Amino acid sequence: MSQNIILNHQEIEFKIKRIAYQIYETFIEESEIVIAGIQGNGSVFANKIASELKSISPIKVILCEVNIDKKNPNLPITTSINKNEYQNKGLVLVDDVLNSGTTLIYGVRHFLDVPLKKFKTAVLIDRNHKKYPIKADFKGISLSTSLLEHVQVVFNENQDCAFLE
Repeated sequence: MSQNIILNHQEIEFKIKRIAYQIYETFIEESEIVIAGIQGNGSVFANKIASELKSISPIKVILCEVNIDKKNPNLPITTSINKNEYQNKGLVLVDDVLNSGTTLIYGVRHFLDVPLKKFKTAVLIDRNHKKYPIKADFKGISLSTSLLEHVQVVFNENQDCAFLE
Protein backbone atom coordinates (compact mmCIF):
# COMPACT_ATOMS: atom_id res chain seq x y z
CA MET A 1 0.00 0.00 0.00
CA SER A 2 1.41 3.40 -0.93
CA GLN A 3 1.70 6.45 1.29
CA ASN A 4 0.51 9.91 0.29
CA ILE A 5 1.68 12.81 2.40
CA ILE A 6 -1.29 14.93 3.49
CA LEU A 7 0.61 17.43 5.65
CA ASN A 8 4.33 18.05 5.84
CA HIS A 9 6.21 19.43 8.86
CA GLN A 10 5.81 23.09 7.93
CA GLU A 11 2.08 22.68 7.20
CA ILE A 12 1.56 20.99 10.57
CA GLU A 13 3.40 23.87 12.26
CA PHE A 14 1.07 26.35 10.53
CA LYS A 15 -2.00 24.32 11.61
CA ILE A 16 -0.77 24.28 15.22
CA LYS A 17 -0.23 28.04 15.19
CA ARG A 18 -3.68 28.68 13.68
CA ILE A 19 -5.41 26.39 16.16
CA ALA A 20 -3.57 28.07 19.05
CA TYR A 21 -4.81 31.49 17.86
CA GLN A 22 -8.37 30.14 17.52
CA ILE A 23 -8.21 28.76 21.06
CA TYR A 24 -6.86 32.09 22.32
CA GLU A 25 -9.71 33.97 20.62
CA THR A 26 -12.28 31.55 22.07
CA PHE A 27 -10.90 31.68 25.62
CA ILE A 28 -9.66 35.30 25.64
CA GLU A 29 -11.70 36.10 28.78
CA GLU A 30 -10.09 33.25 30.74
CA SER A 31 -7.00 33.55 32.92
CA GLU A 32 -6.26 29.82 32.61
CA ILE A 33 -7.42 26.87 30.51
CA VAL A 34 -6.81 23.14 30.40
CA ILE A 35 -5.46 21.51 27.24
CA ALA A 36 -6.26 17.79 27.57
CA GLY A 37 -4.55 15.51 25.08
CA ILE A 38 -5.66 11.94 24.46
CA GLN A 39 -2.73 9.61 25.17
CA GLY A 40 -0.26 9.05 22.38
CA ASN A 41 -0.34 11.45 19.45
CA GLY A 42 -3.23 13.41 20.94
CA SER A 43 -1.04 14.23 23.92
CA VAL A 44 1.90 15.19 21.68
CA PHE A 45 -0.38 17.42 19.61
CA ALA A 46 -1.80 18.97 22.80
CA ASN A 47 1.72 19.77 24.02
CA LYS A 48 2.54 21.49 20.74
CA ILE A 49 -0.66 23.55 20.90
CA ALA A 50 -0.02 24.44 24.56
CA SER A 51 3.53 25.54 23.77
CA GLU A 52 2.32 27.79 20.95
CA LEU A 53 -0.52 29.15 23.11
CA LYS A 54 1.95 30.05 25.87
CA SER A 55 4.06 31.99 23.36
CA ILE A 56 1.17 34.08 21.97
CA SER A 57 -1.07 34.68 24.98
CA PRO A 58 -1.02 35.49 28.70
CA ILE A 59 -3.42 32.62 29.45
CA LYS A 60 -2.02 30.08 31.91
CA VAL A 61 -2.12 26.66 30.26
CA ILE A 62 -2.62 23.51 32.33
CA LEU A 63 -1.67 20.36 30.43
CA CYS A 64 -3.55 17.13 31.03
CA GLU A 65 -3.08 13.67 29.54
CA VAL A 66 -6.26 11.61 29.05
CA ASN A 67 -5.87 7.84 29.20
CA ILE A 68 -8.55 6.02 27.21
CA ASP A 69 -8.52 2.40 26.10
CA LYS A 70 -9.29 3.05 22.43
CA LYS A 71 -10.30 -0.57 21.83
CA ASN A 72 -12.67 -0.55 24.82
CA PRO A 73 -13.61 3.07 25.63
CA ASN A 74 -16.19 1.94 28.22
CA LEU A 75 -13.36 1.11 30.61
CA PRO A 76 -12.61 3.80 33.21
CA ILE A 77 -10.85 6.87 31.82
CA THR A 78 -8.09 8.49 33.85
CA THR A 79 -6.40 11.88 33.61
CA SER A 80 -3.00 13.12 34.73
CA ILE A 81 -4.62 15.85 36.82
CA ASN A 82 -7.39 15.74 39.43
CA LYS A 83 -10.96 16.79 38.64
CA ASN A 84 -10.70 19.84 40.91
CA GLU A 85 -7.86 21.13 38.70
CA TYR A 86 -10.15 21.43 35.66
CA GLN A 87 -13.45 22.10 37.42
CA ASN A 88 -15.02 25.46 36.43
CA LYS A 89 -12.32 26.11 33.83
CA GLY A 90 -12.25 26.21 30.06
CA LEU A 91 -11.07 22.93 28.54
CA VAL A 92 -9.95 21.80 25.09
CA LEU A 93 -9.88 18.05 24.40
CA VAL A 94 -7.24 17.27 21.76
CA ASP A 95 -6.54 14.28 19.51
CA ASP A 96 -4.55 13.88 16.32
CA VAL A 97 -7.19 12.28 14.05
CA LEU A 98 -10.97 12.32 14.38
CA ASN A 99 -11.97 9.09 12.69
CA SER A 100 -15.21 7.50 13.94
CA GLY A 101 -15.55 9.89 16.88
CA THR A 102 -15.53 7.07 19.43
CA THR A 103 -12.44 8.16 21.37
CA LEU A 104 -13.41 11.82 21.35
CA ILE A 105 -17.01 11.29 22.46
CA TYR A 106 -16.00 9.02 25.36
CA GLY A 107 -13.40 11.62 26.32
CA VAL A 108 -16.07 14.33 26.26
CA ARG A 109 -18.34 12.17 28.39
CA HIS A 110 -15.61 11.80 31.01
CA PHE A 111 -15.15 15.55 31.38
CA LEU A 112 -18.89 16.21 31.66
CA ASP A 113 -18.84 14.78 35.19
CA VAL A 114 -17.69 18.17 36.50
CA PRO A 115 -18.87 21.69 35.65
CA LEU A 116 -16.77 23.45 33.02
CA LYS A 117 -16.90 27.09 31.88
CA LYS A 118 -16.43 26.18 28.24
CA PHE A 119 -15.59 22.90 26.49
CA LYS A 120 -14.11 22.60 22.98
CA THR A 121 -12.42 19.90 20.90
CA ALA A 122 -9.41 20.12 18.59
CA VAL A 123 -7.94 17.68 16.05
CA LEU A 124 -5.27 17.91 13.40
CA ILE A 125 -7.23 15.85 10.86
CA ASP A 126 -11.01 15.34 10.72
CA ARG A 127 -11.77 12.25 8.61
CA ASN A 128 -15.54 12.85 8.30
CA HIS A 129 -16.46 9.22 9.16
CA LYS A 130 -18.30 9.73 12.42
CA LYS A 131 -20.40 7.10 14.19
CA TYR A 132 -21.29 9.61 16.92
CA PRO A 133 -22.61 13.19 16.92
CA ILE A 134 -19.26 14.79 17.74
CA LYS A 135 -17.45 17.55 15.93
CA ALA A 136 -14.08 19.19 16.11
CA ASP A 137 -14.34 22.86 17.06
CA PHE A 138 -10.77 23.46 15.90
CA LYS A 139 -9.24 21.36 13.13
CA GLY A 140 -6.19 21.47 10.94
CA ILE A 141 -7.89 19.96 7.89
CA SER A 142 -11.02 18.03 6.95
CA LEU A 143 -10.31 15.02 4.81
CA SER A 144 -12.89 12.85 3.08
CA THR A 145 -11.44 9.37 2.72
CA SER A 146 -12.76 5.87 2.16
CA LEU A 147 -13.24 3.63 5.17
CA LEU A 148 -10.44 1.40 3.87
CA GLU A 149 -7.85 4.18 3.94
CA HIS A 150 -5.79 4.86 7.03
CA VAL A 151 -4.54 8.27 8.18
CA GLN A 152 -1.34 8.25 10.21
CA VAL A 153 0.25 11.21 11.99
CA VAL A 154 3.93 10.99 12.87
CA PHE A 155 5.44 13.47 15.30
CA ASN A 156 9.25 13.49 15.03
CA GLU A 157 11.42 16.47 15.86
CA ASN A 158 11.41 18.75 12.78
CA GLN A 159 10.00 15.91 10.65
CA ASP A 160 6.29 15.85 11.58
CA CYS A 161 4.03 14.57 8.84
CA ALA A 162 0.61 13.13 8.21
CA PHE A 163 0.01 10.60 5.49
CA LEU A 164 -2.73 8.51 3.96
CA GLU A 165 -2.21 4.86 3.18
